[in-house]
Amino acid sequence: MRDYYNVKVNLPAGIVSPGTLQTVLKLAYDAKVRTVRFGARQQLLMTVHYEDMRFLEKDLKQQLISYEVNTEQYPNIISSYCGEEVFRTGAWLRESEYHTVLDQFDYQPRLKVNLSDFNQSFTPFFTGNLNFIASPDPHFWHLYVRPKQSNTLFHWPELIYTNDLGRLAKAVEEAMLDQGYHDEDTIHKAVTSGQTFITQPSTQEVELPEFSLPYYEGFNRYGQRSWLGLYRRDEQFSIAFLLEVCALCLKTRIGELCTTPWKSLIIKGIEEKDRATWSYILGKHNVNVRHAANELAWQTEDNTSDGTQLKNYVLRYFEKNDTRTFGLCFGVQTRPKSEVFGSILIRKRSLLRIGQLALVSVYDLYFTEDFNPNSRAYHLFEKGLFKLHVPNQINRLCRQFSTRRAKESVDVNPPEVEKPEPISAGITTVHQCPHCFTVYDEQYGDLRNCIPAGTPFYDLPATYTCSTCDAPKADMREIQVELIN
Repeated sequence: MRDYYNVKVNLPAGIVSPGTLQTVLKLAYDAKVRTVRFGARQQLLMTVHYEDMRFLEKDLKQQLISYEVNTEQYPNIISSYCGEEVFRTGAWLRESEYHTVLDQFDYQPRLKVNLSDFNQSFTPFFTGNLNFIASPDPHFWHLYVRPKQSNTLFHWPELIYTNDLGRLAKAVEEAMLDQGYHDEDTIHKAVTSGQTFITQPSTQEVELPEFSLPYYEGFNRYGQRSWLGLYRRDEQFSIAFLLEVCALCLKTRIGELCTTPWKSLIIKGIEEKDRATWSYILGKHNVNVRHAANELAWQTEDNTSDGTQLKNYVLRYFEKNDTRTFGLCFGVQTRPKSEVFGSILIRKRSLLRIGQLALVSVYDLYFTEDFNPNSRAYHLFEKGLFKLHVPNQINRLCRQFSTRRAKESVDVNPPEVEKPEPISAGITTVHQCPHCFTVYDEQYGDLRNCIPAGTPFYDLPATYTCSTCDAPKADMREIQVELIN
């Protein structure tokens, strides 16, 4: 008999209302669960002791909450909605379109479904079996199909209209899983022979955007509001903390919470008047923010600590050697059939086994085409590494990437026309935030924080915070800058 069970609750597209999450968390707490996790497919995960499992299942069924125990029969639908507005705004794909698509899934997909905007790099494009990617043509989507347990990817010959995505996804799933079709022509014929969809010809493939992982943690402003990204090093969120988050969302009329493929949580639409309350909750539960960017750029598998342990081992090396990882993300794969997202992939394999017991394990390092994690082409860099040697070899790959990017930058930049030397107008002193590099210049003041021009930095109240990231006044550093005419 198992001592513990892994329970999964799908949060379609990574979206959940505070009320629904609050209900699930209260039931989990009653079942003596004290921490939960968010998975790589934006789902909610928890580990439950076998003695409490039957009570939790009974409560979940009474609340009509779908769940799975130790299985992955119904993968969660994932989407790029979590980054909408806060990192970028799509040309036409907005909140309403995401919800229009989700409303069509009146069944639980057995295939992995990804919904992505074409001009973002925060969420993966091709980790699903049915990968819908918004096209530049409003309300039409590309579809890339990848059969289960396969790296083969083919492009659907037509663009699909938004209102037909759910119906077509179900038809493709039935053709692949129930009728046993696997190649492009037979799947397309089986889907289109019995029913019609609103489509238009697809004249070109999706052009992958250059990968750049936005900093998705801490308080950040957008428009007149703020969003808050929450990340935990051990991937564990205390239920007590999340219950307070849900309660504050309900109190301040925040209608949605967003989970991300990076196992984090994003809260959008925080009003300025509520910022202090949110900061209080973070302090009360000792939730830290503003971790190093290279620490956030990792994907590990769900329901295993092996990947997290290796990640932390490599990060200690990065910190000691001040390794540059900008523009890269890392995936750790410790199980043969799992899938992670990364421009550098670390695969663990057993060198010597006795039955199910791995006595000696080694690691293989791969990198994707052009170091773009959305590429499906992997290149072997090093094979059969012991754990001790993994960090240094990853460091070599990082240097190779940086050298390559620097060379490309030199190649594409034309020679600059010689310009006259600028004339210095003197030196002035300003104060700069070390976290986000925002500058306070008394000549201009801080309109966002209602500080008039001409206010010296030392006359600012002790409660003054950075206008961008809310770092305290005490953190800001005095620097001198040269004025140029």
